[in-house]
Amino acid sequence: MIVCHCTQITDTEIRAAIDWMRSADPETIITPGKIYHALGKRADCGGCMPLFLDTMRSSDNLGVPANLRGLRTRNKGTVHEGRRKGYRIPERSAAV
Repeated sequence: MIVCHCTQITDTEIRAAIDWMRSADPETIITPGKIYHALGKRADCGGCMPLFLDTMRSSDNLGVPANLRGLRTRNKGTVHEGRRKGYRIPERSAAV
């Protein structure tokens, strides 16, 4: 079945791309963008996205790897990289 008429992507191609990505890297997180890239195509109008996502979700190999599940809650208290708090000019003291 054709899922995306603009780029002529079928459900078989989507499932094959997911299977290929999962076998190449078992710990990868598979996204629609990665599938388009693996197929050598780009999203055009986006009208196919609901059907594209449903096709992705129906694949057995789509799931998130066990060691990557819950990362947001697991790393809740960690300090992130970035600028220190008072990097903005209005927040600095006017010592000049």
